[in-house]
Amino acid sequence: MNKTLRIAFVSCTVLFGLVARAPAAEPPTYALILINQQAVFFNQMHSGAEDEAKKLGAKLVVFNANDASSAQVNAIDDYTQQKVAGIAIDAIDVNAVRGALRNASTAGIPVVGIDAVLPPGPQKAQVGVDNTVGAQQMAAYFLDYVSKNLHGTARVGIVGALSSVIQNTRQKGFTDALAANGKVTIAGVVDGQNTQDVALSAAENLLTANPDLDAIYATGEPAMLGAIAAVQAQGRADKVKVIGWDLAPEVIRGIERGVVLGVVQQDPAAMGRAAIAALNNARTGKPVQAVVATRLTIVTKANVGAYRSQFAAK
Repeated sequence: MNKTLRIAFVSCTVLFGLVARAPAAEPPTYALILINQQAVFFNQMHSGAEDEAKKLGAKLVVFNANDASSAQVNAIDDYTQQKVAGIAIDAIDVNAVRGALRNASTAGIPVVGIDAVLPPGPQKAQVGVDNTVGAQQMAAYFLDYVSKNLHGTARVGIVGALSSVIQNTRQKGFTDALAANGKVTIAGVVDGQNTQDVALSAAENLLTANPDLDAIYATGEPAMLGAIAAVQAQGRADKVKVIGWDLAPEVIRGIERGVVLGVVQQDPAAMGRAAIAALNNARTGKPVQAVVATRLTIVTKANVGAYRSQFAAK
């Protein structure tokens, strides 16, 4: 081999070696900011997001706000400083996080709202269901029950979460639909604060104050669990029925025992998957659908069997 060829060969060999030893690109890290990790709903959302991140070869970090809006704001600021590749948030207070989300977007970090609907802002997408529609569907289902079983009139109490914009939307959608009917009255509204123990105490107070109550409408999983426990503890399961939002193993058992008439069930795992997919599309310059709608189902005794294995209800 002549000198020129030998030099070229050695140069190519060295260059190839450098390329071969070049470090692989770091996978993107996406952040998921949850309201809490007590509820099955948020754990399923986490699971769906984790599955999508693995599929994309990305990392997922998850923040549990423990129902504190200020903690969510701090988490957004921290993730912005860490320069994560994207942030998906289920906001407790959609207005409180606006400034922090704007700062993240300005720093080049795409943002996606999940479940709780963010006001107009920098978010690339909004993933979730129409909570007003779900509440109206539950109201229609309950009114049909009242017509067939309670001679068309009923008294309903509500266990809500008054600091949650999304649960207030569910409350309003339901009560507005009942008001249009005129024959079903609201006995009272109590604040379960999106915490099961608080919701249990609030539901017990509601039942004690209203001996003529026919039903309780619960706006989220902790409220559902509290309401079911309260109705059973007071021995009023034959008279007072529970309706509301979000399945859990105990809610499924309540449906099977006839304590729970029906539940608006979302698909939180699908929400988690869709949120991470939207962030990945935004990061890589692909088109992002502005509104990603996930399904709603009214779950009753007639169709609850399809959910038993999913929730491992025993």
